[in-house]
Amino acid sequence: MDGTKKRILIVEDDQFLREFYQELLEGEGFQVEVASDGEVGLEKMHQGGFDVVLLDIMLPKKDGLQILRDLKASPPQNNNKAIVTLTNLGQDTIIKQCFELGASGYLIKSALNPEQVLEEIKTYLK
Repeated sequence: MDGTKKRILIVEDDQFLREFYQELLEGEGFQVEVASDGEVGLEKMHQGGFDVVLLDIMLPKKDGLQILRDLKASPPQNNNKAIVTLTNLGQDTIIKQCFELGASGYLIKSALNPEQVLEEIKTYLK
């Protein structure tokens, strides 16, 4: 395996968005893994070693906030460098909690086009 590829995990239950982000990021040469629910997402994040995790807040089985709480209680085997939460407009109190639980930033899903998503992710990879 090529160790130079940046690893990105997308935890998103919306299939369209998940595949959209995956294609976008793989097209830029990133190694991408996906999870469609919170339990799988937590499992992958717990193994860790991702350069960026895109973590949806609203997820089946376990939401993004609970995942962050679980990771705080039981840290990953390999550190995840940046956790960026995917939110919708008006989730300010949730976003604040995410930061308190160790998130590096957030993206508002409806507000960003593909180029902006890429730009944002690249800033977290620096």
